[in-house]
Amino acid sequence: MKARFYTVEDQTNGTVRCGLCAHNCLIKAGRRGICGVRENRDGVLYSLVYGRLVSENVDPVEKKPLFHFLPGSITYSIATVGCNFRCRHCQNFEISQYPGHHAGEIRGRVKTAEEVVAAAMAAGCDSISYTYVEPTVFVEFALDCARLGKKAGLRNILVSNGYTSEAATREFAPSLDGSNIDLKSFSDDFYREICGARLKPVLDTIKLMSRLGVWVEITTLIIPGLNDSEAELSQIAAFIAGVDTEIPWHVSRFHPTYKLTNTPPTPITTLARARDIGRKAGLVHVYTGNIPGNKNENTLCPKCGAILIERTGFISRQSGISEGVCRNCGQELAGVWK
Repeated sequence: MKARFYTVEDQTNGTVRCGLCAHNCLIKAGRRGICGVRENRDGVLYSLVYGRLVSENVDPVEKKPLFHFLPGSITYSIATVGCNFRCRHCQNFEISQYPGHHAGEIRGRVKTAEEVVAAAMAAGCDSISYTYVEPTVFVEFALDCARLGKKAGLRNILVSNGYTSEAATREFAPSLDGSNIDLKSFSDDFYREICGARLKPVLDTIKLMSRLGVWVEITTLIIPGLNDSEAELSQIAAFIAGVDTEIPWHVSRFHPTYKLTNTPPTPITTLARARDIGRKAGLVHVYTGNIPGNKNENTLCPKCGAILIERTGFISRQSGISEGVCRNCGQELAGVWK
């Protein structure tokens, strides 16, 4: 399928400029962008993954993670191959890096947007999630699914690295209801060396998504020795608070994977320190994740301290909240509620 968000840079040799993400790839005829799934064919950019799904699952929305978005609901999660990042710690590298690891091969089961929406409805889902890899790379299909889903009464969720261009973000936002954006570090060196990207576009996307009215939650995977200093965690917390103190911040535990197998798991004490840093910066909701038996994923009322939502793993129980309002004191909680 013909891609969106590109311009022809040179009519004589057919070079195009992709404007989908902040890489702004200059792609010669016969070549692909960094994501490996958008190809220039004689001066026309094509998406190689439209409707070619490698993953379709029914997930609890808490797995995204989204804690203030229809808690207790299930979401229909889809993905294609490809990604515009090269994270050394990617837990889904088998699909995100598939084209690069298989000489450019594209795989996936061909589905229509109508089939995705129908499957989500049949499974009893309240939403569709574009996730697992960076969903920006299959934006054409995601947009078609999101718009059809909206008409059918489904919400739409983007789980993203935040590297989407402003134009693509503005196009996608009206169809989105929630987004979890990874803020992997507050260091441009980290982004360049660990992810093959830059920091500023991610910060810009977080601010823009929030301004456009999409419910945003942020996740930071804390990796020992790479992004776990008190100074850096304080910078991340201050940035989030500067956008909106009610944005939930998920600080997650790293486990060795992919190209970072020699890096140890994050100490629990580091996550506790990050939680304290977030609260000190003024963030109302800071959650620690990837910890078995974790009790710090419950949602508390910011006014009276009552437990509003109890969580065990990905299972939640809304014991103290009704339609986003604390049953004990009447405090309204920011988020998206049934």
